[in-house]
Amino acid sequence: MTRKTNIAALTQAGLNLIQQALSIYDSDLKLVLVNRTFQEMFSLPDDMVRPGTPFDVTIRYLVERGEYGAVDDADSFTQARVDQARNFEAHYMERTRANGRVISVEGNPLPQGGWVAVYTDITGIKRQESLLRARSEELSEQVLAHSEELAQTNRALASANAALEETSRQLAEMESRTRLTTEMTPAHIARMDLDLFYTFSNRKLSAVIPGRPKNIVGLYARDALGDEAYDLILPFLRDAIAGKASVHEVSHEGTGQRIRIAFTPDQDAGKSGAEGVRGIYLLSTNITEETQAREALHQTHKRELAVQLTSGLAHDFSNLLTIILGMQAQLGRMVLPDSRARELVKATTGAARRGGVLLDRIASATGRPEMQPAPTDVSTLLVGLKTLATPSLPNGVSLKITVDELPDRILLDPGGVQDMMLNLILNARDAIGAGPGHICIHARSLRETWLELKVSDNGPGFSSEALQSALNPFFTTKGGEGSGLGLSMVFDQTKLAGGQLRLGNHGEGGAVVTLRLPLRLALDQPSPRLVLLVEDTPEIRESVRGMLIDLGHQVIEASSAEEAMFLIGIDGIGLILSDINLGGPMSGADLLAYLQAEGNDAPACLMTSLPVSDPRCVNAAFPILSKPFSQGDLAAFLAQELAQ
Repeated sequence: MTRKTNIAALTQAGLNLIQQALSIYDSDLKLVLVNRTFQEMFSLPDDMVRPGTPFDVTIRYLVERGEYGAVDDADSFTQARVDQARNFEAHYMERTRANGRVISVEGNPLPQGGWVAVYTDITGIKRQESLLRARSEELSEQVLAHSEELAQTNRALASANAALEETSRQLAEMESRTRLTTEMTPAHIARMDLDLFYTFSNRKLSAVIPGRPKNIVGLYARDALGDEAYDLILPFLRDAIAGKASVHEVSHEGTGQRIRIAFTPDQDAGKSGAEGVRGIYLLSTNITEETQAREALHQTHKRELAVQLTSGLAHDFSNLLTIILGMQAQLGRMVLPDSRARELVKATTGAARRGGVLLDRIASATGRPEMQPAPTDVSTLLVGLKTLATPSLPNGVSLKITVDELPDRILLDPGGVQDMMLNLILNARDAIGAGPGHICIHARSLRETWLELKVSDNGPGFSSEALQSALNPFFTTKGGEGSGLGLSMVFDQTKLAGGQLRLGNHGEGGAVVTLRLPLRLALDQPSPRLVLLVEDTPEIRESVRGMLIDLGHQVIEASSAEEAMFLIGIDGIGLILSDINLGGPMSGADLLAYLQAEGNDAPACLMTSLPVSDPRCVNAAFPILSKPFSQGDLAAFLAQELAQ
């Protein structure tokens, strides 16, 4: 048993020993705690004293059982008690129950909301008071005895109240600490009862599903989550009610979020299955960014595997095609009497050449792409795309572009995005044919998480087979005219960026391709700095120096690690940028590590043309910029690293 569980058990045991009945309700009028005396005093069944039981349910039960005597309108009576509880104030009252017993009720509000109430059976005291009034002259000695007994009882009651106040204070502190802990957790923590009403929740649901309310205690699951999320998790909620714990990941299309949810039955100890399940605990985490990174890494691994599998085969196949083309050329130069033979030679040569083109496309598809993210204005990018694509469209086919409000600068690969969009436009053109027809591109921000680019047309749409297979390499509906690599390359590029690609048909009978890319705002450029540039190749040093100066920085240069250590004493150096290979005994990584050990705290970065898998890159403890790079690449890299 944990210390927390032990404290809770001791607290409950202590409260059960108090002769007064006690109940605690929270600010949402849900039961938090009762002692055994409370249940026995009002003869309540077990399901009426479970945490989370609504106050109005208990009142109605007592009304219907006759606790308050004859009540003409149970609904009005119950509502009046609920309204009084919502405006709770400290009070003391005495009430005669339907069974003739007299109880006193003392209630006090709690600092965190809700209240604590103490019920004391004062029937004996009331009888003593009545006896005193009836026989005050005859029973003076009895009066004194009863007065002493009453005084003793009052002292005991005062002691019990003091203990109750201390218990209330400790409970309030425990609740406050628990509430603070759950609110600081970067996840939605909640509990539902068996009817799928929330009995507890921190205020983080909107962080997991944007747009949902924060205060959901007392709400039904569908009302709190919305229709889409409710329908997604309902099967898992039913499993939890049946006693099965589980963890699932779901995609919420309405907000573009990816969510991981743990479902844990709130189950009595020692019981299994549905037996003893009292509710469901839920832990929900927004893993959208994690999923984007995971998809990009997974696609990179797939590419590397594809390169390993195809590079050797492509090389051998290319050699075979070269031989075939050479032999066909010789046959073509021969005098063939049969025209049919000449046609076969020509067709075979064309097929072999097409095989060569296909090899080039395979190499392009499996080769490692150079993602070059840069601050990009999407509106300007799409205007340039329209200019580029329009001449390729037939006269009867129009291209319309609409852009909803977007941030001015988004960090993405403009060349890669333009290539993907151009590919989708040409696919739509081929589907429409000679026309007339139209192609529409709609760009928007989805919950500040995705940049959504939707390409739709009024062509025949995707067939059911295409919806299933169009993203697979070499699948085509164009017969011999298509390579089957267009959409698969778009899909590949999208996954490498951590995005999503979906195919579908819209109601007007055309195709729609929805492309979602992670929406990352471009960072502002850092303020100008004095940069120590360390590069042993003069031509590269001159090129990088020019880029840095164009970005507003001042530059001092070193051609070796030794020269850099001599210059590091210059005041005001705000950045060190060094190549890894410096041609001497000390590498760039060694240089930066040495300067760091000597107490130099200027930001330090490396640049290299080595592959990222090279041990010198893997073991480097500094950010690395891959060569060759453009000024935009350098700007984006420095903005990212200097902002940290």
